[in-house]
Amino acid sequence: MKRRSLLTGAAAVGVAAATGLPRPALSQAARRELKFVPQANLANPDPVWTTTIVAANHAHMVWDQLWNFDEGLIPQPQMLAGATTSADRLTWTLTLRDGQTFHDGEKVLSRDCVASLTRWMKRDGMGQRINGQMNEMKVVDDKTFQISLKKPFALIPMAFANNCHMMPERMAKTDAFQQITEYVGSGPFRFLRDEWVSGSKAVYVKNEKYVPRSEKPSNMAGAKVVNLDRVEWHITGDPSSAAAAIQKGEVDWIEQPLADLLPVLAAAPGVVVETTDLFGNIGLIRFNHLHPPFNNMKLRQAVLAMVDQKDFLAAIMGADSKLTQAGVGVFTPGTPLASDAGMEKLNGKRDLAAARKLVAESGYNGERVVIMAPTDFAVINAMAQVTAQICRDLGLNVDYVATDWGALVQRRASREPVEKGGWSIFCTYGDGFTFSNPAVYTALWGMGEKAWFGWYKSDRMEALRDAWYEAPDLATQQKLGREMQALAMEEVPFVPLGLWRQPIARRSNVHGILKATRPLFWNITKT
Repeated sequence: MKRRSLLTGAAAVGVAAATGLPRPALSQAARRELKFVPQANLANPDPVWTTTIVAANHAHMVWDQLWNFDEGLIPQPQMLAGATTSADRLTWTLTLRDGQTFHDGEKVLSRDCVASLTRWMKRDGMGQRINGQMNEMKVVDDKTFQISLKKPFALIPMAFANNCHMMPERMAKTDAFQQITEYVGSGPFRFLRDEWVSGSKAVYVKNEKYVPRSEKPSNMAGAKVVNLDRVEWHITGDPSSAAAAIQKGEVDWIEQPLADLLPVLAAAPGVVVETTDLFGNIGLIRFNHLHPPFNNMKLRQAVLAMVDQKDFLAAIMGADSKLTQAGVGVFTPGTPLASDAGMEKLNGKRDLAAARKLVAESGYNGERVVIMAPTDFAVINAMAQVTAQICRDLGLNVDYVATDWGALVQRRASREPVEKGGWSIFCTYGDGFTFSNPAVYTALWGMGEKAWFGWYKSDRMEALRDAWYEAPDLATQQKLGREMQALAMEEVPFVPLGLWRQPIARRSNVHGILKATRPLFWNITKT
């Protein structure tokens, strides 16, 4: 499968109609309101319970973090006034900056941060590691708390900058494996739960009490100055409708316009197509390692042997797109750990006969292969279609389950076999920063019952990761990175599908969208 054919007659009519419409003058209220089309439905708004990108995008509006990453991926203080470490590097003392309150008017206190970190540590890979070598975490006073370690852990700022959000203590006491039931934060926007309709709309309003930092904004870090009164997320599973809406001025910003429609949008009056993504996205096929048939490494190797990243990138962004890069391993191209180790298994000639031999050697006996595909998430749906064709070519018994993204997110948490509602494969992707090093890379690592969806378990890989954490210098880290990638190409925890840079589409009167790893809604103005 080389291309998607998702342009419809309705879309063409919408495009034609949109281009001839007059541009109405903006009222003052309209200048203070932004209508945004996100990549997917906000079905699960708890960033600890789910790892979906859309939930993380939501979380950065509602909750603030102790540190945030700047454009150089250096963690910068966000909620903190300061952080110090003891001479033996075993005690971290963190002090909150003044003026921070939750949306319900309560002050942000140290006990809120301790409770939030405790919940986050139960689900996040880096958090689990910190927890495993921590003596205690205690409140010193309302603005100060301490983390006492058994051995030094220099990456605490990086860990806490990685989607680690501070919530009120009462919310943070929710079991980490249960979803929160309220959405009160201290971030630059308030989430209007009463106006949230999953599959339709999510609404945010300016947090008038938010006190921005004074530093210049850089990626996620620095000043979060909100110039808008209201941001509405309009969820649509139809990219053509979204494209027509932005041409008519009915929406202001599309996070992921369909690649087939980019030329039309770029030529439309009042619409700007541009790339604000700092590091690109990397797709992947994720296997369920708990149950047949993909608990068998030979069968995972058979799928790897048939993957041509160019096919997937063409399905996502169109053939010969200048925004894509094939030949991508398990680490982001251009970052220190990227290498060619084991890449002959991805870059070599695709040999169906050899791949089918691997299937036979695996002992595959016609077991059902459930591939989950979200019809309302165009990028992931495209990857799932190509994956399904590979599995059919291999002679696997494919059960292609077309569903919505919210249902897929729910189902992927199931550890049951397919006969009891489980799954075999789903496709997803992450931003280039996530794939840049093992510290924030959840898809690659096995952590037993607490592992990321798919539950890959590998003592060899965990030993390499542990060694990477303890490495004395970059050269040692790079050597270990090569070993990790070579092992990943052997054990196949997932299959990387290449990198692409996703353009956005915005109305020409929308200014100040920051270059970042995700869509940010501060710094924006409308004229």
